[in-house]
Amino acid sequence: MSPSGPNLHHVTCSSTAGLHRMAYWEWGDPANPRVLVCVHGLSRQGRDFDTLARDLATDYRVVCPDVVGRGRSDRLLDPRLYGVPTYVADMVTLVARLNVPEVHWVGTSMGGLIGLALAALKGTPITRLVLNDVGPVIEPGFIPRILGYLGVPVFWRTLEEAADATWAVSRGFGPHTREQWLELTRHQLVPDEQDDGHGHRVAGFKPHYDPAIAVPVRAATPEAAAAGEAMLWHLYDQIQCPTLLLRGADSDLLSPATAAAMAARGPRCQVHELPGVGHAPTLVAADQRERVRRFLLGP
Repeated sequence: MSPSGPNLHHVTCSSTAGLHRMAYWEWGDPANPRVLVCVHGLSRQGRDFDTLARDLATDYRVVCPDVVGRGRSDRLLDPRLYGVPTYVADMVTLVARLNVPEVHWVGTSMGGLIGLALAALKGTPITRLVLNDVGPVIEPGFIPRILGYLGVPVFWRTLEEAADATWAVSRGFGPHTREQWLELTRHQLVPDEQDDGHGHRVAGFKPHYDPAIAVPVRAATPEAAAAGEAMLWHLYDQIQCPTLLLRGADSDLLSPATAAAMAARGPRCQVHELPGVGHAPTLVAADQRERVRRFLLGP
């Protein structure tokens, strides 16, 4: 751990089920009033942003939370509470802890939806918003794909085995070197043990998230999805801050039609398409990081 980060902190948040602690990783000068919040996707965690955070830690105090149920954060006793309303409430608590009047926001997939909802609120602290391959419309083929692995019990004996298995379902993240993918995988794991069938315990790893985060996703009905989409468009239209939309050219979550609609209404976001990438860009590649930097620090 370097003097500039990542340093691990926790903040206590509340829900209808009681209190829970949310972990967050902090980079840069903790006294810097300029704050960037980076929020990860559905089954990921805050260390996904290590490369981007290192880049921007001289300009920002970079804060990368583990959304509740992921990483070093608590698990919720009631899995029905895993959803954007809970996550937005937690982020309001986090920003209050940071004690700054405004923040910039980079949100990947689920993290983008959290940012979208928070940026739409009256008095929002978000003054510049990056939505990473996500919008109000979730393409219908995306949910069955992630339900093929989300919350499914798995056990890997080594980091390399885990990296191979997660890459098989994550090719949409785009080209990565082996070293880059191993680093992204490392923080996605927690130690585990499994019986080898002969009465011996074998050490290995499992994913660093609560499998119950899949419960609300599996329970969603077409009617609920349609209502959610309408609400997200309503929220998007309330956003007033400058907004950048990154889209993987091969994304199966964010369609070209949705991106075009987002450029024409609400905050009329800038759209930047990334060739050779699906869902979702990891912001590890130099060109992706530079595009985010130019938007966040530009006029």
